[in-house]
Amino acid sequence: MPFNVCQVAAEATPFAKTGGLGDVVAGLSRYLGRSGHDVRVFLPFYGQIARRAERFVPVDFIQDVPIWMGDRLFHVSALTAKLPASDVDVYFLACAELFGEAGIYHGDLADGLRFAVLTRAALECCQRMGWSPHIVHAHDWHTALAPVYLKTLYSWDRLFDRTRTVLTIHNLGFQGLLDAGSLGRLGLADHASWLDAGDLAAGRINVMKTGLLHADFLTAVSRTYTREIQTPENGCGLDGLLRARAGRLVGIVNGVDYGEWDPATDPHLPHHYSADDLAGKREMKRALLARIGMEPTEAPVLGVVSRLTPQKGFDLGFGVLPALLARRDCRLVALGSGEGRYEAFFMELGHSFPGRAWYYRGYHEPLSHWIEAGADLFLMPSLFEPCGLNQMYSLRYGTPPVVRKTGGLADTVELFDSTTDEGTGFVFEHFHPAGLQWALDYALDTYPHRETWDRLMGNGMAQDFSWDVQGKEYVELYGRLSG
Repeated sequence: MPFNVCQVAAEATPFAKTGGLGDVVAGLSRYLGRSGHDVRVFLPFYGQIARRAERFVPVDFIQDVPIWMGDRLFHVSALTAKLPASDVDVYFLACAELFGEAGIYHGDLADGLRFAVLTRAALECCQRMGWSPHIVHAHDWHTALAPVYLKTLYSWDRLFDRTRTVLTIHNLGFQGLLDAGSLGRLGLADHASWLDAGDLAAGRINVMKTGLLHADFLTAVSRTYTREIQTPENGCGLDGLLRARAGRLVGIVNGVDYGEWDPATDPHLPHHYSADDLAGKREMKRALLARIGMEPTEAPVLGVVSRLTPQKGFDLGFGVLPALLARRDCRLVALGSGEGRYEAFFMELGHSFPGRAWYYRGYHEPLSHWIEAGADLFLMPSLFEPCGLNQMYSLRYGTPPVVRKTGGLADTVELFDSTTDEGTGFVFEHFHPAGLQWALDYALDTYPHRETWDRLMGNGMAQDFSWDVQGKEYVELYGRLSG
């Protein structure tokens, strides 16, 4: 049966994106739309969105909608545009006071109110549309109050009688921690019993915890991450609650948009290739090295495209990568930004190993595609990784990933076995420099064996993590809730 799905999120690519959240909201919504479901995405009308080239059409019957949050009144208006490469409608909720400034995130205290208004406004839009969603799908803590709002402020409206809620955990490390005085600002002063009493007594509100308590079903973005967040080591203080709700928690690996990430058609690449004809990959390696000023080489090129934060595991690289470049004939090409110590580390590698290590500080979309295509290996040694997308891009681009066995990396990359030629990459288990060194040495020792390496590349390129595969698991879940 077709479902009415209301997606409420802080990000949706290409309109607003800081990481994988935006890609998932857009990719899942496209899949649902082309599968015959009525999916509508609700997103803040951030200042930077207003400057985009798309034509945003005001929704004439959703203008200056009054929303009281405690003793403060906000007026919200809706504009709409199509999600690119789809027939899915995205509704942008405009409130200059909350969303007019630059930037998506302003810190938990401000964002608690901003995204609470977004969530309320999405439900108000449903009312004015006369549209009854089977599923309200909330993403991360930003919209995790949707289940509570539906069961309190909107419980009177028969429009939502059949509505069920799904909350997807993209990164449990971000929980929306507010002071207890925010209860009124969230519009929940008369509904304190719906929040954790211990937290309120301690003077705090945990928005993610509130959503986890009351959503009809919970998902996390990989099977291994789902298990990890139920442990004290990775549960970020919420492992007990997640174990208690384990019967209503499943892991679904994120999908990949192969319309954007496919070396056979990638518009960013000057040379295209496929598993049946890899000549273009060799050309991309030469083109990448020429673009960054490196000499052509047959030596393996190690690629990095990453946010530079402790999560991404580059602490392991501090000792391993300089020693690797000193003792092995290989190259390193890195792109990313983040904490200063990581940026300084990659800059220093470029200075210490001129012509062998190169670093671009910041983000550059076309260059990220060139690195995926032109590198021979892709490095992703994460401390933790709820799902990750770059390792799946790398597999499709014939660039075997070097990853740690955690979260979505464990679910999507299989250790290569040189005796059977099975597997798709190089996986180490323990977060220790010796583990990363072992995986890199194994990869570099395997690389000269061209027939073996070609089979390894082919194994990765044959994997299918498209939304056509992963999205079906969400539809099955919606069906279980709506039955």
